[in-house]
Amino acid sequence: LDGGNMDFEFKSKEELYKRVKPALEAKCNEFKRLGITYIRTVDIWNYLIKTKWTKAHNLVLFDIVHDILNADLKSLNEFIKNSKETIIVKDTTNLDII
Repeated sequence: LDGGNMDFEFKSKEELYKRVKPALEAKCNEFKRLGITYIRTVDIWNYLIKTKWTKAHNLVLFDIVHDILNADLKSLNEFIKNSKETIIVKDTTNLDII
């Protein structure tokens, strides 16, 4: 704990994914309340990895959660629509995370 801030370091993207999964689930639930049921947590994750975070350096947990909770539905829909491959997640040990 340093000045009220906690420093987190993650050894892998899978570990980070698990850490922010509650935010991903909250965003999915928000979409479900709007009647959009086809968007999965991994869709939001891969959208942000491939579009928003591709050139980002030194992202902090706050920024990652902020990006998740503020993911744009229109852009996310376009990403899913234009995605050439379908990502199937059976469990977190087989995540197809870039």
